[in-house]
Amino acid sequence: MGSATRRSHRAQLHPGAWWLWALALGTAATRTTNPLLLALLITVSAYVVATRRPDTPWSRSYGAFVKLALAVILIRLLFATVLGSPVPGTHVLLALPELPLPAWAQGIRLGGEVTAEALTFALYDGLRLATLLICVGAANALANPSRLLKSLPGALYEMGVAVVVALTFAPNLIADVQRLRAARRLRGRPDKGLRGLLHVGLPVLEGALERSVSLAAAMDARGYGRTAQVPPAVRRTTAALTLGGLLGVCAGTYGLLTAEGAAYGFPLLLAGLAAALAGLRLGGRRSPRTRYRPDRWDVRAWLVVASGVAVAALLALAAARDPAALHPGVVPLVAPTLPLWPAAAVLLGLLPAFVAPDPKEPS
Repeated sequence: MGSATRRSHRAQLHPGAWWLWALALGTAATRTTNPLLLALLITVSAYVVATRRPDTPWSRSYGAFVKLALAVILIRLLFATVLGSPVPGTHVLLALPELPLPAWAQGIRLGGEVTAEALTFALYDGLRLATLLICVGAANALANPSRLLKSLPGALYEMGVAVVVALTFAPNLIADVQRLRAARRLRGRPDKGLRGLLHVGLPVLEGALERSVSLAAAMDARGYGRTAQVPPAVRRTTAALTLGGLLGVCAGTYGLLTAEGAAYGFPLLLAGLAAALAGLRLGGRRSPRTRYRPDRWDVRAWLVVASGVAVAALLALAAARDPAALHPGVVPLVAPTLPLWPAAAVLLGLLPAFVAPDPKEPS
């Protein structure tokens, strides 16, 4: 049994590789508003999820992200219909009653003419955000959250344990509520309304407090929160690298998401990531920890990450060289076309479906 468990553990892909792959696809989605390319990105992520998703509770979250993405598109279209759009248009689809607004609300309107150009622009914009959400949902469905938290560096150990405890206690609270409500119904007592909430909520909070105190005592007995002594210079260097790296990541991400900052965004993002990782590595000296059966970052993990990074880099290059193909115009209203080599670049994201281990096959 132990050897089978070890083989199954080695056969699993590192969860960080799934997240980096999905975030790279999401970055690629931010570089285009072409609905055909965005639909291709969604198809790629959906195919990888369908072929490499394990049969676990967290893997069912992909459907929730798809529903959230559809809601985002509908809300974006609703806002464009009710609040109008700055995009001019000549193809009027319907005319809503327009409410007069005071002079201080210039630039905002309620109702009025709804044009096909405005709705098309809203659809493209909403689809881009929806694609980003679906890519994040793919990472949630493919990566084991507990294994991902176990892979965090030592500097984030306390935060990781807190998240694990929260994820563990939430189902227990729901189970306690269901158990107490069922017990009250069997006794013929109300389980709804304010009175039922008070009689159910107090025992649930009492049980949660008891579990928290027991967990705190167990964690304290095992040395949780104790840190090693490091020189003051190392602490100051760690704080400077971490803070500077996070600021660099924020500035670089902003540059990648805007057309004007594409030139400095990627180098600044890489510099920020390097500084933040160096700070986390130094900070790990204060929290010496060992890991039981750590996840291996093998060749398959590198291939998965490389496929996502290649998609993001090639679409960013295509957006700089041929912006008209990746951002089809809506004034005048024209049908979008699928650019060939950016579409071929998106298909590189299918590589994890062939190199990642299949969780459904026995190890």
